[in-house]
Amino acid sequence: MEREKVIEVRDLVKKFGAFTANDHLSFDVYRGEIFGFLGANGAGKTTAIRILCGLSRPTSGRVMVAGIDASRRPEEIKKRIGYMSQRFSLYEDLTVRENIELYGGIYGMRMKELIHRREAMLQRLSFTSYGDTLIRSLPLGLRQKLSFATAVFHDPEIVFLDEPTSGVDPVTRRQFWEMIYETASQGITVFVTTHYMDEAEYCDRITIMNEGKIVALDTPSVLRQQYGTATVEELFVKITRPQRTMV
Repeated sequence: MEREKVIEVRDLVKKFGAFTANDHLSFDVYRGEIFGFLGANGAGKTTAIRILCGLSRPTSGRVMVAGIDASRRPEEIKKRIGYMSQRFSLYEDLTVRENIELYGGIYGMRMKELIHRREAMLQRLSFTSYGDTLIRSLPLGLRQKLSFATAVFHDPEIVFLDEPTSGVDPVTRRQFWEMIYETASQGITVFVTTHYMDEAEYCDRITIMNEGKIVALDTPSVLRQQYGTATVEELFVKITRPQRTMV
């Protein structure tokens, strides 16, 4: 049975003047997949993600996200996706409930449904006691969990997570990934960037970018075997920082 593609990228090129940020990228992402997007700072990850989220147009190539052409209808992509940035994306001067209502309203949810789903979400997260608490008063770990839950509150087809566990403790990181697994099991595709290479092991497939190009793409286990490394961290270093032969 053929899997359903929710992202199709063919020969994506993005240039800023003479500088090529994305150099002929090609890859597919499937429904319900946890897809890891790895690369050092400056590798071109952020530029590609902005295009996939409808925030920027490609210079050339074909990019389809949830069946929408990113070159022709980028604004429509935003209605079909969720996004959680590396920096906390909720409003600190609003309460937990007010933030959820705000984002539900942005995505066009009716108030009756919004309130019902809001309370169900708070109960599922064990957040009911925090409902009327200002965001700024919450610990970082709780804020990150809430930010993720809000990003998928409207049941998007794809959620983009930009280094979602940056700065949180190991226990919270593990709990966060349990939320990711649950989300993927519901058929939502999770497109995630991370600097924690152990987290890349949790992904169904990973792609590694270097200097604007995709240099590896497969499951973590296949890539580790292919390059003869024990961990994804060793794999990443081996691919992006090849040893130079001394003369």
